[in-house]
Amino acid sequence: MGRKSLYLLSVGILLAYYVYTPLPENFEEPWRMMLFNTYLKSAVHLATFLEMLGLNHLMDSMMIGMSFDEVPPTSDENVAVTETTFNHIPVRVYVPKRKSEALRRGVFYIHGGGWCLGSAALKGYDSLSRWTADRLDAVVISTDYRLAPKYHFPTQFEDVYNALKWFLREKVLAKYGVNPERVAVSGDSAGGNLAAAVTQQLLDDPDVKIKLKVQSLIYPALQPLDVDTPSYQGYSHFPVLSKSLMVRFWSEYFTTDRSLEKAMLSHQHVPVESSHLFKFVNWSSLLPERFIKGYVYNNPIYGSSELSKKYPGFLDVRAAPLLADDHKLRGLPLTYIITCQYDVLRDDGLMYVSRLRNAGVRVTHNHVEDGFHGSFSLLNFKIGYRLINQYISWLSENL
Repeated sequence: MGRKSLYLLSVGILLAYYVYTPLPENFEEPWRMMLFNTYLKSAVHLATFLEMLGLNHLMDSMMIGMSFDEVPPTSDENVAVTETTFNHIPVRVYVPKRKSEALRRGVFYIHGGGWCLGSAALKGYDSLSRWTADRLDAVVISTDYRLAPKYHFPTQFEDVYNALKWFLREKVLAKYGVNPERVAVSGDSAGGNLAAAVTQQLLDDPDVKIKLKVQSLIYPALQPLDVDTPSYQGYSHFPVLSKSLMVRFWSEYFTTDRSLEKAMLSHQHVPVESSHLFKFVNWSSLLPERFIKGYVYNNPIYGSSELSKKYPGFLDVRAAPLLADDHKLRGLPLTYIITCQYDVLRDDGLMYVSRLRNAGVRVTHNHVEDGFHGSFSLLNFKIGYRLINQYISWLSENL
């Protein structure tokens, strides 16, 4: 074999090693996932390299790449699309063009992206909002919010909460022809976190007279205390969202200080004086048996109180809705939760399902056995359309 052939063979082997990703047998479209994951890994590696050189923050570089997938607010034959602000927060408004004799449903949607990435303008979210508005004959508000690393908690929460409160005003709902008794809040991933958090917050707000009818949480991130649950362990390197990336997202939500990220990865970020909070996220008692099998629950390792004093947000219920006590949970509305088997955040959603049901809240749980994180908004995968159809069908029946 000549030197050139040996070189080409070596390059081919390295390329195959980089592209190939072992996937479960029940995974739909495996090669599509491998190609997508190769693109995603390349983007993350490039952004990481630029960060190591001190040229740009990891999240800023990734956001630049994502911006190429944004689309303008263009109306079509079925839905009118406009941009405006709700209490100074940018939102996109989707209104069906067909006339309606009755007041419409209202859906307030919060995009994902680890509190660092994403926007309502991304093609996947724009398509989701159009389909929801058209098929439900609903007014859809798709909100933006300020992102890390420039802004940290509670900015993201406050932006979403202020925009939602604005939408829930009687005269605003009347302006858009929305029935005040048929309003939902929805979100995926970090957006699911924010949806759960603002829904809890509304319960204690005397200024809000209009109550949400339902909340829809799509593979939500609900707690940063225990990042060693069975799903974090079992799918730590699974495509789209690895454990290390999710921990980086959590850390960036609160600070650019990488010491919090390091402490989270070593499970030493929670101080002993906050040990009582672990009862709310104890997966050994909250997960169904089949998700626990083969895993051993280890008692928490406590760290110093220095990080929690500097960055108290990671112990705040507004950032970690699973930390809400049962009294708070009892007042929550009808809930729809999607969890995906191949997702580090799977167990956050499963624990919330258990806690809500234990508190007497009506919950519809859709566990997707072949699902992965991001499948709801990645419309180049067949599973994305399936999950969206299930989500819209549930809203049609319950909102």
